[in-house]
Amino acid sequence: MAVLSVNVNKIATLRNSRGGNVPNLVQVAKDIEEFGAQGITIHPRPDERHICYQDAFDLKQSVTTELNIEGNPIPKFKQLVLDTLPAQVTLVPDGLDNITSDAGWDTLKHQSFLKDVISEFKQAGIRTSIFIDTSNPALIEAAATTGADRIELYTEKYAVEYKKGNKGVITEYAEAAKLAKQLGMGVNAGHDLSLENINFFAKNIPELDEVSIGHALISEALYYGLQNVVNMYLYKLQNIL
Repeated sequence: MAVLSVNVNKIATLRNSRGGNVPNLVQVAKDIEEFGAQGITIHPRPDERHICYQDAFDLKQSVTTELNIEGNPIPKFKQLVLDTLPAQVTLVPDGLDNITSDAGWDTLKHQSFLKDVISEFKQAGIRTSIFIDTSNPALIEAAATTGADRIELYTEKYAVEYKKGNKGVITEYAEAAKLAKQLGMGVNAGHDLSLENINFFAKNIPELDEVSIGHALISEALYYGLQNVVNMYLYKLQNIL
């Protein structure tokens, strides 16, 4: 089954809103692992408005599953990744003022740049993943030539269409995942996946290796509790037959 990596950015947002260390990000990450999640994801941005760069170092010392660091590989981010050596780095083409990720890489246009960045991370022993749109198979083919170990399917479109009842959108993602596997890459997915739509997604994409979920999971935890929600996701990922 696909493993669950929980993005804890929103925990950091809550902490930063009052200063101090409540909630304690490291302790929450430990608890999430104890509840059964198989990974912790963070997405530090240059202004450190939620995850601070120091959080990456603190979590590296405490995470016992897999630490995944997402971000745009500007020099500061690259150095952070090389200094902390997470299990996985996910490259996301965020603008400096983005509220959240809103597009995948143009792997044709940025082919040379991505090759250089990925080569550097892989030499350091870090698994690499590229955040990518699914509408153009050529982008997935180009992703394979960068040397990336995996792609992360950008799933906002899926979530929007699923909510409207347009479940046929899954075909685009299923074909993208199948192509990625044929090209020798693993398949991750993230962005707007939720308790409402995760089971259908996982059922239709047997190639899925990992999902990274943050905003929805933390929001749902306000109603159901964090431990319950983590286990609800695990149940939906495990029961896909």
